Amino acid sequence: MFKLKLPTDPRWARIAESNIEEVLTDHAWCEQKAASNCISLITMLPEHTHIITELIKIAQEEMDHFEQVHEIIKSKGWILGRERKDHYVNELYKFMHKGGSRQTHLVERLLFSAMIEARSCERFKVLSDTIDDEKMAKFYKDLMISEANHYTVFINFANEIGEGMDVKKRWEEWLAYEAEIIKSYGKSEAIHG
Repeated sequence: MFKLKLPTDPRWARIAESNIEEVLTDHAWCEQKAASNCISLITMLPEHTHIITELIKIAQEEMDHFEQVHEIIKSKGWILGRERKDHYVNELYKFMHKGGSRQTHLVERLLFSAMIEARSCERFKVLSDTIDDEKMAKFYKDLMISEANHYTVFINFANEIGEGMDVKKRWEEWLAYEAEIIKSYGKSEAIHG
């Protein structure tokens, strides 16, 4: 999926399912951060009207996902809980080129966003394929489709903004880096954990 170099071990789904309350809280905050990321990108791309239009839709969808996860949490008699740090995302952030032109910075931010969406999508697929609760399996399958669309949007915008750059080569570097860091994850009750 998305050329990810290292798939998630299906055993992660069992770890996640064993503490679904923790996973749902982590997941809710991931959705909120994804919406915030889109809003941040909007501030970086004011002259790209068609990109802003699409980012608004994604931000709204991510907040809708946040609400859906929160409704599941409430339906189970649980509370949202405090925001969790996402060490995986923090490690990805370190890989972004920080200097260079505005064009380079925008492409990096879009590829960073695409990488998170790709792994989230892959994790949702693992959950939808292995979780015993049929309702939750369907929920994660629907989210998997949505995340795949987001990934595609970010990759397409990176290619558009990065006209004249070798965006494909840089994406391959992102994939190789992500494969190395994901080796230390998959052992905790978190979407990227």
